[in-house]
Amino acid sequence: MPTPVAPETHGDERGALLAYLDAQRGGIRRAALGLTEEQAWSAPSASACSVAGLIKHVALCERGWLRTMTGRPVDYTDPAVMAEWSNSFLREEGDTVAGVLALYDGVASATEQAVRAVASMDETFLLPEAPWDAGGPRSWRWALLHLVEEVARHAGHADVVRETIDGKGAFDLVAEAQSEAHAARAGGSEAASG
Repeated sequence: MPTPVAPETHGDERGALLAYLDAQRGGIRRAALGLTEEQAWSAPSASACSVAGLIKHVALCERGWLRTMTGRPVDYTDPAVMAEWSNSFLREEGDTVAGVLALYDGVASATEQAVRAVASMDETFLLPEAPWDAGGPRSWRWALLHLVEEVARHAGHADVVRETIDGKGAFDLVAEAQSEAHAARAGGSEAASG
């Protein structure tokens, strides 16, 4: 793992799960760092995936999971739902890197609020049947573990695509992100004192 995940407060299962989910989100987001729109939407590897398409996909997947977890399950018999899922990796008219990153920020915030609000990680929701799963009751814990797995898998895909674009690996991007954050903090403190 290219970035450490801080340990949770003793007994804070939600905090631990959310921290690991956020770490994986950071990994996939960093894969887009410094790329042009053209680079971010390009698919230069053996896969048809692009960095921006992977971010869009995980944002839409997490949004779908959150709807299901909060009692508004996705209807996989609805052609519009299946079209969104099928196109989740693709750049559609109007899609931008900034737009998919903003979408993901909003989804992440909503997920954290919902997880913090649920009475217990043992609470269950009904997962509807889908072409890839028989459905049935699932706990919030199970869903968060699934989201960590889903985002981690696609963060790895994004790493490969990014490295194919310009040779930058995950550790290079962590260093670059930290350097940018440090420069932004330094600029902010200079502006405050100026």
